[in-house]
Amino acid sequence: MLARKWWTLIAGCTAIFMLLLDVSIVNIALPSIQRGLGASFSDLQWVIDAYALTLAGLLLAAGSRADRVGRKRVFTLGLAVFTFSSLMAGIAVNPLWLHLARAAQGTGAG
Repeated sequence: MLARKWWTLIAGCTAIFMLLLDVSIVNIALPSIQRGLGASFSDLQWVIDAYALTLAGLLLAAGSRADRVGRKRVFTLGLAVFTFSSLMAGIAVNPLWLHLARAAQGTGAG
């Protein structure tokens, strides 16, 4: 039983680390994003805000949903959505695609 608790702690800490790393890396990469996608200052703001707004807006709802259907199921679904949307953000060809991918990342993170 103790081993299961440790694996749960490791999974939770890893997920939180991924969320914080994502925010930090995107902030550092904003100049490259601007050059690579030809993004305006407003576009760069939405790259950050799309993630933050969806994360904040869905965090409590996801917790409530996890209480009803199971924490492991919601965690696994969130991780899958976050990972897939990270891939979509990485291959974004224009600012709109990046905004949508970042909003999906925030949804998965929530």
